[in-house]
Amino acid sequence: MFAKLKVWFQRPVVHFIALTVLYFAIMLALVYLYGYSGMNQAKFIYNEF
Repeated sequence: MFAKLKVWFQRPVVHFIALTVLYFAIMLALVYLYGYSGMNQAKFIYNEF
């Protein structure tokens, strides 16, 4: 069973599509996490001054 799957993933088209989906998922996760980093938010201003 795994031998057939391994042969199937060695096809250039399947390999390209699998890598494209993997890289797209990684980029999507990075963009999602970038939203929580606070890079676009205003800097904290002390209200005591």
